[in-house]
Amino acid sequence: MDDGQSAVSPRQRRAAVSLLLAMVLLGVFPLDVLLPSFPALAEHFRSAPQDIALSISLFAIGIAFAQLLIGPLSDVIGRKGLLLAGMAVSMLGALGCTLTDDYNLFLALRLLQAVGCGCFVLSQALVQDLFEGVERDRLRILMVTATGIFISLSPLAGTFLQATLGWRGSFWVFTALAAAVLIKAWLFLENPPRAPRNAPLNFFKAYRRVLGDFEFVGYWLISAFAFACHFSFIVISPLIFMDQLQLSASEFSLILLVYGAAYIVGGIAAALLSRRISCAQQIIAGLSLILLAGLVMLLLSQHFALTPATVLVPMLICTAGTTIARPAATSRAMDLFPENAGTAASAGSTIIFICGGLISALISLGPSNLQATLGYCFVLLSCIALALNKRIGQRARVLAASAITPSGSD
Repeated sequence: MDDGQSAVSPRQRRAAVSLLLAMVLLGVFPLDVLLPSFPALAEHFRSAPQDIALSISLFAIGIAFAQLLIGPLSDVIGRKGLLLAGMAVSMLGALGCTLTDDYNLFLALRLLQAVGCGCFVLSQALVQDLFEGVERDRLRILMVTATGIFISLSPLAGTFLQATLGWRGSFWVFTALAAAVLIKAWLFLENPPRAPRNAPLNFFKAYRRVLGDFEFVGYWLISAFAFACHFSFIVISPLIFMDQLQLSASEFSLILLVYGAAYIVGGIAAALLSRRISCAQQIIAGLSLILLAGLVMLLLSQHFALTPATVLVPMLICTAGTTIARPAATSRAMDLFPENAGTAASAGSTIIFICGGLISALISLGPSNLQATLGYCFVLLSCIALALNKRIGQRARVLAASAITPSGSD
């Protein structure tokens, strides 16, 4: 399992990678691309922009609850059927949104779309099913890098779609992309690994098993803290660049493009490091960069006026740390329960969702100096994650020593 060889042929590998990247794109699309259309949606449904923001919150809640069911279920009945069903449901919800003039029905259809999008949690389970060893780790690096790039490009894409196709454009494009993913999954996925047919479906027992493991939860928390640093910046970036610095929407989009380019550089660095150092060392290196980013941001906030450069420079360092630490921590967590990859992916995704949402909300509600608040957040989260990683290593060594001692005494 650790020889670094793929469990699929080169042609199947290319098909699998393209399918997984398409799932990553679709996971970002329904949320971030719609943001520039808030004014148009509010006008169409004769509602306040805050009411439209509720649809984003409902969407996130719908995904969270759906993935809690989809993960364990996929361990029993397989990934393919659930992925196809999820794509079909999400397409119905998206198309329904374009046809209604009633706000309450729009919210219900957005929730239906979110339930279908819950199947995207299966991307991590499919990585565990189809790839092995070093190649699995490298693919996770690619997926984290792609996520950052897609999120960074989303405001620009949303602005273009709003200008050319109106608010319905993002739903039409999502439907087209989802149809392409559905066809590709139907053709490529044959009979994915799954539990025996007589395996009982016990959600509580499945989650108790994975969430009761300290090492599993610890690694997912490390991944979640690294993600929260990135996600917090994305959430408050409009407040910094558009509200405080008074940049236009197009200027803001260009800044996020620069941020997306940093993900590419970070992904390349992470791929190179994965060939030379262990996952544990990658986690330390990535978290150390996030800590450095926090210190640099605090220094700049205290001695320099707020400018795009004083925010972007530390964020580029943070981005590199995120793309190095997250895939390594995720791989360590997923490798602990390969036979329950669906449950493990759902549990980990929920941890990331909760941490990212709560931490970003706290930062956005913080004091007016958002730059300094962000810096303190990076320092605190990276220190907690480094301490947690050290504790996991110490505990693993103690367990290994206790397992060796009885045999040595004989």
